[in-house]
Amino acid sequence: MKNDQAVLFIICMTSFITPFLASSVNIALPSINSDFAIPDQALLGWIVTGFLLSAAVFVVPFGRIADMRGRKKMFVLGLLIIVVSSFFCSISSTELMLIASRVVEGVGSAMIFGTGIAILTTAFPAKQRGRVLGINVAIVYLGSSTGPFLGGIITQYAGWRFIYAGIMAYALLAAILAQKLIKDDWHCQEDGRFDIIGTLLYAGSLFALIYGLSVIPDVEGGYLLVLAALLMIVFLGWELAAENPVVNVRVFRHNPVFLFSNLAALINYSATFGVSYLLSLYLQYLKGFDPQTAGLILVAQPIVQAVFSPLAGRLSDRMEPRIVATSGMGLCVVGLAAFSFLTPETSLGLILASLMLLGLGFALFSSPNTNAIMSAVEPCYYGLASGMVSTMRLIGQMMSLGIAMLTFSVIMGHVEIAPAQLGELMTSIKVAFGIFAGLCLMGMLFSLARGNMKRAGRDAGETIETKAV
Repeated sequence: MKNDQAVLFIICMTSFITPFLASSVNIALPSINSDFAIPDQALLGWIVTGFLLSAAVFVVPFGRIADMRGRKKMFVLGLLIIVVSSFFCSISSTELMLIASRVVEGVGSAMIFGTGIAILTTAFPAKQRGRVLGINVAIVYLGSSTGPFLGGIITQYAGWRFIYAGIMAYALLAAILAQKLIKDDWHCQEDGRFDIIGTLLYAGSLFALIYGLSVIPDVEGGYLLVLAALLMIVFLGWELAAENPVVNVRVFRHNPVFLFSNLAALINYSATFGVSYLLSLYLQYLKGFDPQTAGLILVAQPIVQAVFSPLAGRLSDRMEPRIVATSGMGLCVVGLAAFSFLTPETSLGLILASLMLLGLGFALFSSPNTNAIMSAVEPCYYGLASGMVSTMRLIGQMMSLGIAMLTFSVIMGHVEIAPAQLGELMTSIKVAFGIFAGLCLMGMLFSLARGNMKRAGRDAGETIETKAV
């Protein structure tokens, strides 16, 4: 197997892990709760939140370290951390041990997500980049969509601990293959110490932001968002003065393609991630479907995304990614706007058609937009760019859920959903979809504002030398 094909195979293999770990455990939470008899439901939520938080907080710093010290080293180390942490997840005797193991698992996921796309981008020339990134995005969607299904089967027939035992074996195999088949360990010729203070400020601001979004609309969430803003201001000031910053702010200041592509990604995830949450409530409470049927309906979107993402990536190799990505966001606007007119009598066919339109739109947006982000920087910043792709996704997902919860709070208040509240529930869902459609429309403006992607000279790394060792 050629080195570039080996890289593609292994990166795609590992791209399945993080979305699968994030989505499969949701279906196992009732079984976990039953095993441990967890007295506080907030602790149960931390089994999911702890993983996502640690992954989000560490992905950019580890991407930067990989740029400086070696991407293959960081990638393999991340897989080994997932192996060890998954083992401890599988043998956890208390909920606190499981949460701690999940947090460490998130650290390992940050290492592989902060380097995987960077390795992939380095291994392939610009003319093939969109195609391979599209294949990788399709695998991510496959992990997200099959997580609940496979997690449910494993939990039902073997027990939730076997989810982690399976991931442990899978990650170990991936680590062995990566060490054996990936021949190069790309890094940059850079001197200087790693920016520890900048990393702590970045981690603190991101922690406050994501945790604050998770507890919206409580007052605590507002305080945390203010704290996040203050820490981010201090962080940006520090990074501008730092000799070797963890996030080179100048990459954003003087690179509109990179800046606006990341903003477009943030807005797109903020506008689309809450779709499955809103529709699951709509399908079960207002249409009367059982959870299994509702899940089968919702899987239409990620299936379309997985099918068309490689094609969209290849299309972005042949024409300007800005055009492809913006067209995809336009389709998302149409699909979200259609959902803002939902009623209890809306036909299942129209719901499925709108979901498939959203899937196609997101496929056309995601891999071309990732292509634009990765191609907008010199090779020495591929780790940073790879980390930003993951960070925009995770923050956008939390913002999307925060918007949905805030809408419910304003319209319905803090009440349990009951037959008397179904009218308000329907109104809340329609308003939330209207907000999402407006957000996506704004995202189209950022996508158009980025300008044309200029690839010439970037692959050669004219500004900073990148080497494979």
